[in-house]
Amino acid sequence: MNQITNDQIRQNVRSRYKEIALQKVESGSCCSPASSCRGSADDVSSQLGYSSEELTAVPDGANLGLGCGNPQAIAELKPGEVVLDLGSGGGFDCFLASRQVGETGHVIGVDMTPEMVSRARNNAVKGGFTNTDFRLGEIEHLPVPDQTMDVIISNCVINLSPDKQQVFHEAFRVLRPGGRLAVSDVVMTAELPAEIKNDLDVFYSGCISGASSVDELKTMLTQSGFKDVVVEPKEESRAFIKDWVPGSKVEDYLASAVIKGVKP
Repeated sequence: MNQITNDQIRQNVRSRYKEIALQKVESGSCCSPASSCRGSADDVSSQLGYSSEELTAVPDGANLGLGCGNPQAIAELKPGEVVLDLGSGGGFDCFLASRQVGETGHVIGVDMTPEMVSRARNNAVKGGFTNTDFRLGEIEHLPVPDQTMDVIISNCVINLSPDKQQVFHEAFRVLRPGGRLAVSDVVMTAELPAEIKNDLDVFYSGCISGASSVDELKTMLTQSGFKDVVVEPKEESRAFIKDWVPGSKVEDYLASAVIKGVKP
């Protein structure tokens, strides 16, 4: 990976998610581009912990089946809060957050793929979500002012960043004192083989080879200033991770995790 620049990684990921954004929702995408999907996007999301009520509450085309958990379940959102979603895709988690924070709250989604931002904005109009706002930007350089967010959520996106420390620095910057980070993402539980680690097209943009270890994540969050840091892998997640690149045994090296921190 030494020869590959951060910008090449971003361009590769952006290209992959542009393709997904332009797909019809009926195709049902998976987090991993190489995966022969195991059903529709809703089928995928039900494995991740979303209820059938949540799945029917969003506009068609918002759920792309790309996550590895349900950040709503860990964020404990309250009416009136301002929420930021890092890597908001088609807007799925933003629309669910929007229902929880209500009319007095606000949800901002940031995505670096123009086609995803357009898709999410169209979905917001279609679903009548007036308290959501979708912005084009990189999660390492958030288009959000200092100390304006109550909660940051993200679903299997931070692993795609080539500069995760900068992502956490930015998250800390935009949170108000007392604000919290509540993220679902993949973590590396064993050292990845070189052929997986160095494959940008399949394994990096597929939410695999960019994963950090539990200790690395804890260190980065602490260095950015977060307190009460939790990185908790979910063993049961290996059951769906094994389908991301069938036959590659990625489930031996990865698990989905709950990642939390608080800005003092």
